[in-house]
Amino acid sequence: MKEEESGPQNKELYALLHISPEASDEEIRKSYRQWAQIYHPDKYQAIEMKEIATENFQRICEAYEILSDEMKRQIYDVYGMEGINSGLELGTKLNKAEEIKEELERLRRQKELQKVAAHLRPSGSILANLSLPQFLEGDGIMKGMAMASEVQAQISKHNTVSIGGNLAVNGNAGGGAASIVFWRQMSSVSSIEFMGSMGLRALLGVQTTRHISVHSTATMGLAMSLRDGTVNLSNTWTHQLSDTAHGNIHLSLGPESSIAVGWQKKEQKRSASGEIKLGTGSFGASAHYTHRFSTKSHGRIAARIGSTALELEVGGGRKISEFSTIRMLYTVGIQGIFWKFELHRGGQKLIVPVLLSRHLNPIFATGAFVIPTSLYFVLKRFVVKPFYLKREKQKASENMDKTLGQVQEARAAAKKAQQLLQNVANRKRSRQLETGGLVVTKALYGSRKALKNRNQLEEVKDDVASQIIDVTLPLNFLVSDAGQLKLHEGVKKSGIMGFCDPCPGEPKQLYVEYTFDGNNFEVIVDDLDELFIPQESHRI
Repeated sequence: MKEEESGPQNKELYALLHISPEASDEEIRKSYRQWAQIYHPDKYQAIEMKEIATENFQRICEAYEILSDEMKRQIYDVYGMEGINSGLELGTKLNKAEEIKEELERLRRQKELQKVAAHLRPSGSILANLSLPQFLEGDGIMKGMAMASEVQAQISKHNTVSIGGNLAVNGNAGGGAASIVFWRQMSSVSSIEFMGSMGLRALLGVQTTRHISVHSTATMGLAMSLRDGTVNLSNTWTHQLSDTAHGNIHLSLGPESSIAVGWQKKEQKRSASGEIKLGTGSFGASAHYTHRFSTKSHGRIAARIGSTALELEVGGGRKISEFSTIRMLYTVGIQGIFWKFELHRGGQKLIVPVLLSRHLNPIFATGAFVIPTSLYFVLKRFVVKPFYLKREKQKASENMDKTLGQVQEARAAAKKAQQLLQNVANRKRSRQLETGGLVVTKALYGSRKALKNRNQLEEVKDDVASQIIDVTLPLNFLVSDAGQLKLHEGVKKSGIMGFCDPCPGEPKQLYVEYTFDGNNFEVIVDDLDELFIPQESHRI
C-alpha cells in the first residue's frame, strides 16, 4: 500500500529544525542557534564524532540558509528541494528579488496550467437490472438497463463545465437525456451554476450558492420545464453542527412541492445520515449507518419508509485495490427481495441488482441472506484473504529489496545523529525524573502494519527487515524544560533529527509510551499528525 500523496509536502527542512511550517524568522533563527550549538564540529575532539557532527551541521546550515531567505523559503514551500537545486537557478540568472518573484509566478502559472489540464474528470455508471423470477418464467433474465456518463472539465481557475448524458431501457420502453452545466466561482463565498438538459427531462435552470457565515451555506435554484412550462423553485440551507456533522433543510415549490430536513455525520470510522421528507402527495423517511472496520472494509445498514417505499438494506464492501472497491448489499422491501453487487473504480460504477423474489416470504428472505453471507465469509477466509496477504507480502518484499541500500544509509545516519544527542537527552531525562516530569520510556516510528504487532516486539532490531526505528532518545532530547513535547502537524516525522524513514512508500505511525507525574501514558499518531504530550486522554 502506497503512502498517501495528498497533504502537505516539502516540509523536511522544518522537521530538521523542529519548527512549524508557519514559524517566524525569529523562531527559525532561535532553532538554528540551538541545533548549531549541538552539532558544531569544534565541540568534539574524537575524529569519528567530529565527522558525524560536521555532516549534521552542514544539514542544519543548509536548512537555515533556505528557510531564513524569504524568496528561497517561498520556492521551497512550493517546489521543494527540486526548485531550490535546479528549477529557479538562484544566484546566477536571478540576482534581483523582483526577478525571483517573476520567475516564481511564472512557474506557479505553469503548475496551475498543468493542474487545469489534469482537471478533466470523467465519471459514469452502468446499471443492469436482473430478475430471477422473470428468468424462471422464460422471459429472459435481463429486466432493464441504464447507463450514465459525465465529463467535468475545469476550463479556468474559476470556471468549470460538465457535459453528461444517460440512457435507460426497461422492457420494451426506453429513453435518454443529455445535459450541460456551467459553474462559476463568483467570489470566495459565492458561486453560480447554469444548467440545461434535453430528452426525457428537458429543462433550463440556474442555481446560486452563498456562504452566509463560517458555518452556514444557502442555495437557491430556479428550473423551468421545456415540455409544459412549469417552474420549480428550490431553497437549501446547510449548517455545520459540529466538526463532523451538519444539518440541512430543503424546500421545493412547484408541481411536486416538498420540504425535507436531514443531517449527516462523518467520522474516521463511522458515518450516518437521516432525512424526513413531506410532500404534497407523499411522505418518507430514510437513514443509513456505515462503519469502517479498517481502511479496506466497511459495513452498511440503511432503511427507507414512506408512502412509496418500505425497505431494509444490509451489506458491506471491501477495497480491492488503490482505486477499486466492491460491495454486496441485501435488500428486503415491498418491491421484493434483492441482491445488489457494485464495483466502483475511480469515477466509474457498475451496479447489478438481482431480483430474487417478488414476495416477502420470511423463510426465503432468511435463506437469501444467510447462504450468501456464509459463502462470503468462507471465500474471504480461505480464498480472498490468503491471496491478498500473499500479494501484499510479495509487494512488500519487492519494495524492501528496491530500497534496501537507501534504508541502510538512512538508519546509519539516524544512529550517528542520535550519538550526538545522547548526552543532552540523558541530562534532560534525569532532570525530568527528579521532578516527576515528562519522560519518554519507549518510542517507535515506522510501518503502521508493523506497529500493530508492537506488543510482540521484545526489542526493536536495528535492521531493514523490522520496518521500525527506536526514537526514544531523540524524543527525550526534544522535551522542553517545561516538561512538554510537541511535534508539528503537516511535517513528516522522518525528517526529525535522529529519525529516518525505515519503510519508504509505506504508511507510517509514531507510537510513544511516557510517564508524567507518576502515571503511565501511551499514544499513537499518523505520520503527518500533530503530537502534543502530556495529555490526560493518553493515560493508560
